[in-house]
Amino acid sequence: MAVTKRVRIYTEEDVANHKSAKSCWITCRGKVYDVTGFVPDHPGGDDLILAYAGMDVENIMKDGDSHDHSDSAYDMLEEYVIGRLGTDATVVRDDWEAPDDFHPEDTNSAEDFEKTQFLDLRTPLLSQMWQANFSKSYYLQQVHQPRHLQESARLFAYDIFEVCTRTVWYVVPLVWLPITANLFLRSMLQFNGPIPTFLSNPLLPLSLTSTVTLDAFAKTLPCFFLGNFIWTILEYGMHRFLFHIDEFLPDHSAFLTLHFLLHGIHHYMPMDRLRLVMPPLLFGILQAPFTRLAYILFPTPVANGIISGSFAFYILYDCMHYALHHTKLPAYLRHMKKYHLAHHYKNFELGFGVTSKIWDYVFKTVLPV
Repeated sequence: MAVTKRVRIYTEEDVANHKSAKSCWITCRGKVYDVTGFVPDHPGGDDLILAYAGMDVENIMKDGDSHDHSDSAYDMLEEYVIGRLGTDATVVRDDWEAPDDFHPEDTNSAEDFEKTQFLDLRTPLLSQMWQANFSKSYYLQQVHQPRHLQESARLFAYDIFEVCTRTVWYVVPLVWLPITANLFLRSMLQFNGPIPTFLSNPLLPLSLTSTVTLDAFAKTLPCFFLGNFIWTILEYGMHRFLFHIDEFLPDHSAFLTLHFLLHGIHHYMPMDRLRLVMPPLLFGILQAPFTRLAYILFPTPVANGIISGSFAFYILYDCMHYALHHTKLPAYLRHMKKYHLAHHYKNFELGFGVTSKIWDYVFKTVLPV
């Protein structure tokens, strides 16, 4: 069945939000009805319908003591159908505990789609998201119920686009470590005096390393550590307030698709090895406003030192994120692995720290594990 012809899927929460004479929804036999226009014409009076607004009416419509409705009443009700209720089955649960050797079972793609009518893992996901006919509430419910496949699910139909969405973990240090080192060297050299810009001579710091003084190193190092600290705030803040902007997300396919691309797909398929670290292009886009702000607020030597420290901790963050999902780890990291997996499988509204819990403690979002 074509995605665009799917009946719109709602949750019970969607229906419960429409419980007034101005907007009256009800459910019956798994379908959702907007009976706002029928409320004034109800033979039993509008009070009877409004008493069950936002609720299921199947039992009351069959209740002989109240009024057992005829077949024609059910036929009339069909004129007001606007969609159906989606499944409320969940994987995430409050009593979930991560075992030391966590290997979730693979999802049966055909059975999953037949049951949920959410996304068909056998076909490219991006076009389904763009055209999908489900509410924001149903999207958020389903995207936070993890699925697992042996191979990465496709986002795009064309390989040239698909390859850009998959990133092996070691690409992150290969791309960003040289940039980080260059910025650190530039910071030290700039504390000694002005040097040409990166674009005019990107490899200049390598030829001038012998001229770096201990005094310049002593000035750059605190900037680097400040950058480390700033990254921990950015890590928590972006994870909580950008990637989990669920409450303020507009109920429109364009915004749901953007959310899915930024972070939703990671919660939907949390063990996908090729989508656990950011593609270099995505991080390049996300870091741009922050690095620009650093150059506005601080002198160039200080800004480069801070940015190098932030980039260093970003590399640590992304590599650690991969390890938390797929690697056997020492004691502290084993605890952080359980903590992060609990964010996926126990409560996605808590536990936003990945490299540490420090800001979860500060902002009271610690997830008990």
